[in-house]
Amino acid sequence: MKLEIKKIGNSTGIILPKEFLARLGLKQGQSVYITELPEGGARLTPYDPDFDEAMSIMDDLMDEYKDTLKALAK
Repeated sequence: MKLEIKKIGNSTGIILPKEFLARLGLKQGQSVYITELPEGGARLTPYDPDFDEAMSIMDDLMDEYKDTLKALAK
């Protein structure tokens, strides 16, 4: 999909087609995240990559300390 960078008021932006927004499950006013890829380019996603990383760390910690967490829950 080729998109044109346009002037929008005093800013610059890219208009995303509504079919693309529908495929991502996004509506006007919602946030998207852009991640720069190491090989060049970028990835646009509705999911916060920092949140996914934090959840992965929490999963590891919960596995490591499951007995402690279970004892604290009593």
